[in-house]
Amino acid sequence: MATLGELERSIMDVLWGSRDSLSAYDLQDALPDRKLASTTILTVLSRLEKKGFVLRDRSSRPHRYAAAADREEHMAELMHEVLGGASNRTAVLERFVGQVSAEEAETLRRILNGR
Repeated sequence: MATLGELERSIMDVLWGSRDSLSAYDLQDALPDRKLASTTILTVLSRLEKKGFVLRDRSSRPHRYAAAADREEHMAELMHEVLGGASNRTAVLERFVGQVSAEEAETLRRILNGR
């Protein structure tokens, strides 16, 4: 899975938080502290599209962008990637489970029992 740089993550955070697709200008307005040119945002969106993180709607001008998957799916894929790269998956799972809260452990039990 492709990773996200700092600016890519900022843009994805806005897209993940939006119910609607957004134009580069919408993203520029949503990130005022970054003082980004719309061309910079378009370049990042193009990279994100190539990486499979965003979908572009070309039916209108300006083009609109939406996240290809939700934040939770992205995080789950990252977790799966880390686990897949481990030489000792059991040890990684034990350490992960050993660091979750009691509430999170109960959620894991409930999910696993439902499988």
